[in-house]
Amino acid sequence: MDAAEKEIVTTTDAAKILGVSVRTAQLLIEGGSIPSWKTPGGHRRVYRSDVVALVKGQELPATPASARVIVIARPERLPQFKAALESAPSCFVETYPEPFTALLDIGGRSPAAVVIDAESFAVADGVLHALGSDVALQHTVILVVGPEGRQTVVDASQGAGRVRFIDDIDDLAEAAEAAVRGPDQPGEGLEATSLFPLPGNEAQRLLALERSGLVDTPPEDAFDRLTWLAAQTLGMPISLITLLTPTRQWFKSRHGLEMADTPRSWAFCNHTILQNSCMISEDLSADPRFSDNPAVADAPNFRFYAGCPVVDPDGFTLGSLCVIDTRPRTLDDNQRAILTNLAALVSDEIKLRATHSRLRRAMEALDRKSH
Repeated sequence: MDAAEKEIVTTTDAAKILGVSVRTAQLLIEGGSIPSWKTPGGHRRVYRSDVVALVKGQELPATPASARVIVIARPERLPQFKAALESAPSCFVETYPEPFTALLDIGGRSPAAVVIDAESFAVADGVLHALGSDVALQHTVILVVGPEGRQTVVDASQGAGRVRFIDDIDDLAEAAEAAVRGPDQPGEGLEATSLFPLPGNEAQRLLALERSGLVDTPPEDAFDRLTWLAAQTLGMPISLITLLTPTRQWFKSRHGLEMADTPRSWAFCNHTILQNSCMISEDLSADPRFSDNPAVADAPNFRFYAGCPVVDPDGFTLGSLCVIDTRPRTLDDNQRAILTNLAALVSDEIKLRATHSRLRRAMEALDRKSH
C-alpha cells in the first residue's frame, strides 16, 4: 500500500468522497461496508483507498430494502409457519390464506421473501406464475416449502432464478433470514458490544430509521395520544415510544418521564427489537439482563418493563412502544393484547407518513416534468 492508499480519512471525508450524507457514511462504516477501526478516543477512521474502492464499484453495496416475509398457506397451516419463523428475528412476518390477497396487500413495496406452502396448493405453478410475473416482486426471493414443491415446473417467466425449494420447514428460518439480510450481509450482523445485543440486520435497520426522518423531531399529538392511552389503559406511570439510534435511545413520545433520551446501552428495548412480539420483564432488578442497568440500580429505580416492536412499512423495527413502572408488575393476556395493538397503531402512523412522503415526492416529480 503506497502513501496515498494509506491516507486515513474521517467519516466526514468519506461522505464527501461518496457523495452521501455524513449519517449515511457513518451507517456504511458501522455496518462493515467500509473497513474501519476506532481511535483511542472512540472515533471511527478508514483508509481513503477503501472508500474509493466503494466508489469504483459504481454503486453502494446492495442493502435489502425490506424485512418483510410474506407467508401464503391454508389457514390451519399458518400457525406452523409462524412458529417456524420465530427463530428468524430479522424477519417481519405477514401471513395470508391465499396468494391473491397477498399480492394486493404487497402493493408497491417488495418484500424480502414470499413463502409458499406446497402442501396447501396442490399445483403451485399458478401461484408461482402470479408471483413471478409481478414486477413489484422482481427482487423478491420465493421459498417453496415441502417436498411436494419439487414437482412444480418453474420457467424463466416465473422467476426461476429467485425460487428456492425447501423440503423441511425446520430449514425455513435460515432461508428467510438469508433473504432479509441479503448475500452481502454477514450472518451475525454488526459486531455486538458487551453493553447490549444487536439484531442481525442492524445496519439495514439503522438506514431505515434514517429514512423515517423521525429522530429529533418535535412532539406530535398523533404519537402522544397513543402513549397517554397506553399508560391510562394499563395503569402505568410511564409510557414511551422509543427509537434506537447507534448511540441513543430517543423518545419520540413520552408520558410520565422528563428525560428526552438515554444512552443506547440503557435501553431495555435493545431486547425488544430482537423479537417480533412483546418483551416483558416483571422485575427488572431480578432480571440478569437488566439488574445492573443504571435506571434500575439507581434513580429512577425502574422495576417493570413491557414493550412491543414498532416497525416501518418495510418491516424494519425502529424501536418500541413500552410501558414502565417503579414496582414489579405482571400483564395478563388481555393487557398484553392491548399493548400489542397500540404498538401496531404506532407502526400504522409511521407507515402512513411514509406513504404520504412517497406520494408527495411522486407529485413533485410529475410537477417538474410538466414544466
